Formats: sequence, structure tokens, C-alpha cells
Amino acid sequence: MSAHDDEAPPSGEEIHLPGPSLIPFFNAVGVTLAIVGITTFPLISVVGVLLFLVTLVRWIRDVRRDFNELPLEHGHH
Repeated sequence: MSAHDDEAPPSGEEIHLPGPSLIPFFNAVGVTLAIVGITTFPLISVVGVLLFLVTLVRWIRDVRRDFNELPLEHGHH
């Protein structure tokens, strides 16, 4: 018996998974455009940085909302 056996969640406890989202994909596209634009056209970099920042803010907002919806017994304040 290992020490981790005592830490297992009770059976039937719901595991929270975030819903499907394209935000991470568009975030990566923004970073890619920003880097490619450095070596090609500066306007592509501007579009990439803007896309990255918009998706980053939205992603953080979504994570905060999901975190606040967790039951209180998960230890968040």
C-alpha cells in the first residue's frame, strides 16, 4: 500500500474538466503570426500580438469563471 492511496478522492466525486474551446488554438496562431511577422511584414506581427492579447485575456477570464464555479469544498476562496 502506497502513501498515495490515502489521498485518493472519494468514489463518485465529480472531476471538473473545462469545456471545449478554440481559445488555445487562436492564442497559438497569434504567437505564430507575431513571430513570423518579425521576419516578413511588421503588420503581421501587430495582428498576431493583438490576437494573442485578446485570446489571453479571454482565456484567463474563462479560467477564473470556471474556478469560481467550483464547489467550496475544493478549497478556493
